[in-house]
Amino acid sequence: MKAKRLTDCSKCCIHTITTKPWPLEVAVEKYSHAGIGGISVWRKAFQGLNPKNAGTLIRDSGLKIVSLVRGGFFPHQTESGRRKAIEENLKIIDEAAELGAPLIVLVCGAVPGQSLDMSRGQIRDGLENILPYAAECGIQLSIEPLHPMYADDRSAINNLSTANDIVESFATPSLGITIDIYHLWWDPQLQQEIDRCGRHQNIFSFHICDWKTPTVDLLNDRGIMGEGCIPVKQIRGWMESAGFSGFNEVEIFSHKYWQMDQDAYLKKIVHAYLNYV
Repeated sequence: MKAKRLTDCSKCCIHTITTKPWPLEVAVEKYSHAGIGGISVWRKAFQGLNPKNAGTLIRDSGLKIVSLVRGGFFPHQTESGRRKAIEENLKIIDEAAELGAPLIVLVCGAVPGQSLDMSRGQIRDGLENILPYAAECGIQLSIEPLHPMYADDRSAINNLSTANDIVESFATPSLGITIDIYHLWWDPQLQQEIDRCGRHQNIFSFHICDWKTPTVDLLNDRGIMGEGCIPVKQIRGWMESAGFSGFNEVEIFSHKYWQMDQDAYLKKIVHAYLNYV
């Protein structure tokens, strides 16, 4: 299915990390004024604020809270480390409930020198320990597969197929998948795996940006949509064909854009969203 042209930003969500220099209060005001429909809140954005008060601030602006970012990082070489990770994720579930975020994005973790299979087993164990509490609190958890360049220390889940396998094995409406095109655009099986994810109703969220060439920093040099090589519109069409109708979430880590005037940067995001997403 060909993606229709977007004519407004009501289905656009921006992650607070995208405009990192702005405090939460400023980001909320600026996003709302620009006609953005949603916000995904990174935990650092409300440090020093009560999550409940932060949620009230956001809702009063007219923005919808799409997700809390991020939980996960389950694998550790020691039992005590894995237990601490579980305890931290239970705390994050409490924060999401207070904030009013329906979803927590999980970057699942990995341990350098430890086999990916072992890390994946520890991820499954971590999920088993926190899923009942998430369900009790009415919070959904969403696994975000990361690009293979992060397989050493950030995530042992590196393609959508692996994420689908894990989520389908749990078969619970409390666990699904975040599809981030920065991490997954390269996969020749991406369309088929998106279709699979949609058939099982496991697509929980969709993150967008672009892959610049050359990329000078693999973490903090993401591009605004349209300035790189990712076929953003095409992938959005696949998502919609698979039944996804949620927000298109702009998540950009960029030293370049964090250093520029953030008002001008937000205008660039809005223009790119309307023309390239």
